[in-house]
Amino acid sequence: MIFGLFAILAIYIFSISLLIYGFLKIKKYQKQDLEPKTSFTIIVPFRNEEENLPLLLESFSKLNYPTDLFDVILVDDSSNEKFQFLNSKFQISIIDNIRISNSPKKDAITTAMQHVKTDWVITTDADCIFPENWLLTFDNYIQQKKVSMLAGAVTYQCGNSFLDHFQQLDLTSLQGATIGSFGLNKGFMCNGANFAYTKLFFESLNGFEGNDKIASGDDVFLLQKAIQKFPQKVYYLKAEEAIVTTKSTENWTSLFHQRVRWAAKTSSYNSNFGKFLGLIVFFGNLSFVIGFFSFLLGIFSYPIFVIFAFSKISVDFILLSITNRFLTKTRIKSLLLSSLWYPFFSSTVALYSLFGSYKWKGRQFKK
Repeated sequence: MIFGLFAILAIYIFSISLLIYGFLKIKKYQKQDLEPKTSFTIIVPFRNEEENLPLLLESFSKLNYPTDLFDVILVDDSSNEKFQFLNSKFQISIIDNIRISNSPKKDAITTAMQHVKTDWVITTDADCIFPENWLLTFDNYIQQKKVSMLAGAVTYQCGNSFLDHFQQLDLTSLQGATIGSFGLNKGFMCNGANFAYTKLFFESLNGFEGNDKIASGDDVFLLQKAIQKFPQKVYYLKAEEAIVTTKSTENWTSLFHQRVRWAAKTSSYNSNFGKFLGLIVFFGNLSFVIGFFSFLLGIFSYPIFVIFAFSKISVDFILLSITNRFLTKTRIKSLLLSSLWYPFFSSTVALYSLFGSYKWKGRQFKK
């Protein structure tokens, strides 16, 4: 058993090392102060977000971008109360979601597409805040590259509790894997809170056709379909001025259901690299759990378990450190405690996602 666990660890360390290489391979992008030319429609699906929407619109109003070059479409997915807004500096409309599939968010984006008049759309979430040069950075990159789809980074606006630190570290690991996979030309994951593509490109991919039975995945399945058909048109925007900030969940139960929702779509990936990496990360974390209990039962000696744990945590730390430096420019908090707890949490989420249901926006979903 010891040999098997260390074999898994060796494959895990090799895989994470590849992601580190891929992350470093993608250079940071700095906007060039080009004259803005790209027209955007920002699509925001929402459900019962009356507290977050005013902050969202305020953030849009502070964008350093010509107001005649961007519109906002808010898509109401059966909220309990109708949201109303006062006059704004930019064009904004609220439409009702037209449900045609098992995925509310995919339906919301598809519904909004019928109203889009601009060349580009960029999707985000109602609980997000944006840097003032967000659209300007996207625009500059689009002008300089022949690109039809562009993924951007997302980070958390966190408090100072262990739950907040754990979530930040978890999201950092996902962002590191995302950027690293793009650097390896194996992109398979992105975040719908900061995801842009042209309307024509979306239509050429037939939208979400083929995966609309899966409740989540409006971002990753569209990305994987795009990379499968037109890999030369899909890029990652590694730019600090384009990082979107979103809210962390408020309790462990919400976090668990959110991560189950994210994990549930892994088995349906079109990307073989994504599936392989998902399995390696799962078995890498599960082997840590098995190793821990083996140590408690006396099967593993203390030195063997320490070597095993140190090796895994060390390679994780490198990826987390370089990614966190890009996302937040602050030191990693609660690293050791989070690193020890994460394998147990992650393994439970992965196993539960195979059979269990989850709650999302007040609704119950099955895989």
